[in-house]
Amino acid sequence: MDGTSGSAARRLARRTAAAVVALTAVATVAGGAVAPGAAAKAGPAGPPAGFGGACVFVKPDGAQRLGHVGWGFKVTGTDRWVYGAVENPSNRLYTPPGGDIGAWHARGDFRRMLRDMARGTYYPGGRPEQSYTRYRCTGTPTADVRGARAMIPVVERRGFLVGRDPRTGGFGSRDCLDAVHDVLRAYRTRGLPGAHPAMIPNVWVASLTGWTDRRLRP
Repeated sequence: MDGTSGSAARRLARRTAAAVVALTAVATVAGGAVAPGAAAKAGPAGPPAGFGGACVFVKPDGAQRLGHVGWGFKVTGTDRWVYGAVENPSNRLYTPPGGDIGAWHARGDFRRMLRDMARGTYYPGGRPEQSYTRYRCTGTPTADVRGARAMIPVVERRGFLVGRDPRTGGFGSRDCLDAVHDVLRAYRTRGLPGAHPAMIPNVWVASLTGWTDRRLRP
């Protein structure tokens, strides 16, 4: 999910209301409420330890402050990472399968991944209005690089959807969070929380228990 405007904002009203309730519940830790990103530590950290590694990149203020996310995973046995996002620069709530949803992916070492995500290097059409300012990572003893790579073209070609599917009339979701979740699930990331169709990106990010939490700057 990325920024929205006009009628799109009205259609997101119910989701926003749900986010307020869910964020309060999810982000309350040890008796204190923590806003999304408030606990993020300053400065970059090294790659997560372990056989595999997964990262989630966050624009906390994206999509009317519901959040926008991108993904990264480690190529096991190397210092390389594969990373990307579904940016949806058109801000449409529906794009049919095969349409342009601003999807991209790239490969590099951990530091290059952080730099590219912070600078919006591969954002379609130039520099994004908002940057990724936070990232959360975890090591994982299970890692299916082949499965994750196979999922990338799937999430890049299946279109974009938030809300009612005009083809079926049913409620569904194929947004930035679904892309992140599906790629990292295909990677077999240990401890990855589920992402149902009404899930708010910032709420989901807050549920990443045990993941590092760092600020990201260009």
